[in-house]
Amino acid sequence: GLVVGALKQALAEKSHRSADTNARTAIDVLARGNGARYRAPAPANWSLPRSPYAPAGFQESPQAAFEAGAPMADSRAHETPAQEPESPLGAARAQLHETYIIAQTQDGLVIVDQHAAHERIVYEKLKRQREETGVARQMLLIPAVVELDESRMNALAPALDELAAFGLALETFGPGAMLVRETPALLGEVDCKRLVEDIADILAEEGDARGLSRRLDHVLATCACHHSVRAGRRLSAPEMNALLREMETTPGAAQCNHGRPTYIELKLADIEKLFGRR
Repeated sequence: GLVVGALKQALAEKSHRSADTNARTAIDVLARGNGARYRAPAPANWSLPRSPYAPAGFQESPQAAFEAGAPMADSRAHETPAQEPESPLGAARAQLHETYIIAQTQDGLVIVDQHAAHERIVYEKLKRQREETGVARQMLLIPAVVELDESRMNALAPALDELAAFGLALETFGPGAMLVRETPALLGEVDCKRLVEDIADILAEEGDARGLSRRLDHVLATCACHHSVRAGRRLSAPEMNALLREMETTPGAAQCNHGRPTYIELKLADIEKLFGRR
């Protein structure tokens, strides 16, 4: 038990370090392209610390007279409780391009890929269901008929019992189709045709090369991807913060099921350096 627990903790720490590595890469890229073409040459004897325009912090008193009429960003996250930045992933402040959540932490900011993050959360929930009680199913009122080519039919036919353990109940429906009677309840409304086709492709590619457990994990990952919040979907402030809180309690939340980072954290000190404030 102690050895297994230590291994899990080490893996969790490694996944978070991967997010730190991505943050360093982002900072290096920003630093290299930090507006060089817009800069005017400074006088040879000019020094930022001695300059009267040297930044004194984020709340500079000379600007106070102009703050009343300054334009403000339309952030739907303004309702966030003030104490939430104390959480590891902070409080949601905005959503960019209906894809990335910007959250403020106590000492910086976090940029979250909403689809990748939610995909990991759903995947871990499905895994936990499978291990504890079995994946809950939802019966379709009208079974869906999915037409498939021969290679996909051959890949699915021997795996029907395996798929049923994940809440995906399929039946052969003639020589070139599968009948979908039940799907995993956690997925909600799902595109049955696309889900079945994707799973068939996975099984066809892997064949028997991987062990049963690995194949089933891959199926779970595919199910999670189909259910996850899509890039391009607008989220409310409560939805964004709920996603952040779930990430904080989800194992391996720093990476999605495909190994991509789910978030990047930028420290305030590094951001200030980019703007010459340090």
